[in-house]
Amino acid sequence: MSKIKLEHVNITVKDPDATAKWMADVFGWHLRWSGDSLAGGRSYHIGMDDQYIALYRPPSAPREGQNSYGAIGGLNHIAVVVDDINEVEGKVKNAGFTPHNHGDYEPGLRFYFHDHDGIEYEVVSYS
Repeated sequence: MSKIKLEHVNITVKDPDATAKWMADVFGWHLRWSGDSLAGGRSYHIGMDDQYIALYRPPSAPREGQNSYGAIGGLNHIAVVVDDINEVEGKVKNAGFTPHNHGDYEPGLRFYFHDHDGIEYEVVSYS
């Protein structure tokens, strides 16, 4: 069987420029592309050379969502694997976010935080 991997995830945000900035600061990712979206609005692709998150802002202001854990098809969280969880937690705090729900259980350490759009991120280290 061929190797299959996730290439990208596309999420709607209020300000893709601001989101791309904190992602670059916290995770060390780079902006791969930005421009107008096919359906209108604006998109930013931020991540690594072979994997990224597409940040989408529609042409009109996006509406607030409901709790994703109770909605079919909801985005519950985005998990990012890091080498140095303490360093990244410091960067998360410097970006103005509050880490919570720390866990130390198999197979590694983890914590969560919500960004300014209410999107939950899990930071995990298997080191």
